[in-house]
Amino acid sequence: MVDVSAKPLSARKAIAKGIIRLQRATLDLITSDRIAKGNVFATARIAGIQAAKQTAMLIPLCHTLPLSEVKIDIAGSNGHAEVKCTARTVAQTGVEMEALMGVAVALLTIYDMCKGVDKEMEISEVRLVEKTKSAVAGVNYRRNQKRRRP
Repeated sequence: MVDVSAKPLSARKAIAKGIIRLQRATLDLITSDRIAKGNVFATARIAGIQAAKQTAMLIPLCHTLPLSEVKIDIAGSNGHAEVKCTARTVAQTGVEMEALMGVAVALLTIYDMCKGVDKEMEISEVRLVEKTKSAVAGVNYRRNQKRRRP
């Protein structure tokens, strides 16, 4: 594991995306909530959020991060569904693995829930699309203010 203790805290955000190709009939079943296992997109959202929160447990050398936001957006159209995961933290290291994990598990959940009706599904294009980092001056300012009080 890389030592990040000398790095300053930064506000970090990562966005990852991926797609799953589905037959038109499968997408119709999903949107009309007629898949036997339940609401596919709602379940995939929860699974993606849970996965992002467990990233350090699954990827051996990842740091455990205090996630401030994990958001999963799923949109279905034209024979596929696109999953987008946005993850945010204030930490000393990036949050891209959490965003990628969120997307991957959400896609796998869609696959699992629909495998009984669609044998041609294909997961692809899982990728990081954005990664940002900005200084968090307020954190250090508040810490210094607390030390100065009598």
